Amino acid sequence: MKEWFGVVARLVTGVVWIVAGAIKLPDPATSVQAVRAYQLLPSAIVPTVGQLLPIVEIVVGLTLVLGLLTRGAAVVSSVLYLAFIVGIISVWARGITIDCGCFGGGGFDPDAASQYPWEIARDVGLLLLSLYLVWVGRTRLAVDNLIFRATTTPAPEGR
Repeated sequence: MKEWFGVVARLVTGVVWIVAGAIKLPDPATSVQAVRAYQLLPSAIVPTVGQLLPIVEIVVGLTLVLGLLTRGAAVVSSVLYLAFIVGIISVWARGITIDCGCFGGGGFDPDAASQYPWEIARDVGLLLLSLYLVWVGRTRLAVDNLIFRATTTPAPEGR
């Protein structure tokens, strides 16, 4: 049962990453603007993070959907979700009202504070799915099962 739940966790989390990255990929300037709006990173690295983030999201999403290097992809996914949760909590605590930029957009939004609880809850749920995948590692219907065949060690004879 845990392997089938892992398939669902892989697909849900992976599709969310793919959609989030694909929406941002065509407009890197808006992605950079969204990263800048959080006011957390040094300005020198904001453009790099803003431009690379959609690519990382798509790669993580694809590896999760395919079940390729699942545990490693789930670790990256978990770290990203944790960073996003901390970022949203940070802007909320500082009274900054920005669109999270999770699915494109970003920047000032006067109604953003009302969305923060939902965005945090969504990301906590996705973080929990990612952590589940870190824990379970392998799931059914995964490329990992083709590449990394399970090996069994025969019991020593005479015992």
